[in-house]
Order: sequence, then structure tokens, then C-alpha cells
Amino acid sequence: MNKVQCGDATVCLPAERCLALCQQLPRAVDLDSAMRSAEQFRQAVLGNGLMTVNWVHSVSAERIKLQRIWSSMPQEYPVGGTKVKVMTDWTRQLLLRSETFVGEGTAALEAVFDDVRLIVSMGLRAVVNVPLVRQDGSCFATFNVLGTHERWTAADRGVISLLAELVRPHVAAHVSLN
Repeated sequence: MNKVQCGDATVCLPAERCLALCQQLPRAVDLDSAMRSAEQFRQAVLGNGLMTVNWVHSVSAERIKLQRIWSSMPQEYPVGGTKVKVMTDWTRQLLLRSETFVGEGTAALEAVFDDVRLIVSMGLRAVVNVPLVRQDGSCFATFNVLGTHERWTAADRGVISLLAELVRPHVAAHVSLN
């Protein structure tokens, strides 16, 4: 893994990867090109894993429908795939209160994901779901990173949140076009 070790409280990023991402993102012509740049950065900094973006398609009092609009592993998690989530602590935290969710270890994944068998079979052991929010604070999409290690450092969570914010305008533009 190419991850830079700087300690849990400090985020250290490779300058050449940061410069490349800053050059690529403003020039991205669509969501796919922006996300491919973000995925290259994610892999270089955080190592193997899965990155997806889900659009909050519809919300009712009892259910929230999500649609996958980007995936780093489209064979396992195809773009266009949908899932309906009932109201749980996870949906209320992430999708209604727009708060980041961190799940670490198989038990945490089992508690929130119906497809935990596929997730674990891919060697994934932890997740960070970052809400992408409008100016009013409401969640319109989620930026999701799953990793092969059981725990995220504070630096990992910071990098994932920063990356989510960097791609937020691209996701927002894509969602508004559809």
C-alpha cells in the first residue's frame, strides 16, 4: 500500500498527487472523469478499496431510495443500481441529519448493509459514508469509501471527507442534469 504514515492526528498527503488532482478536477468534463481522478487519488493515499456515490433519489416518511451514480467497481456495484432503505439509525444519521457515518469491522457493516456478504468477500472491512449536502444542510448524495482494514485513522477520515467535498460540485452538477 502506498499510504503515507504521518500519525493519527496529522494528515500528510503526497504533493504530486494533490497537484495532479487540483489540475484534473476543474478540467473534468463529466462526473465519470472527476470521479476517476478522485479514485486515483484515493487509491494512492488510502490503498485498496471501493468508492461509490449514491444519489438520494426520493425520501418519504418511511423509506429513502438511493441510486448509485458512480462506482470504482462497476461489475460488483453497477452504476444505476438502486436500493431502498427504511428508517434506521444509519439512515437518520447520514441521510436525514447529514452526519458522516463511520463503520469499522464486520459487525458494524452487518448492522447497516444488506449486501455485507459481497462486501466482506471483496476483502472490505470498514466504511466511511460522507453526506454531500446542499447549502441548506440537506443531504442530496453520499460519498462512500470502503477499505480493507478494520479501522480508519483520523487522518483517513479527514482525507475521505476532503475528497468528498472536492467532488461535491461535480456530483451536484450531475444530479441536476438528471
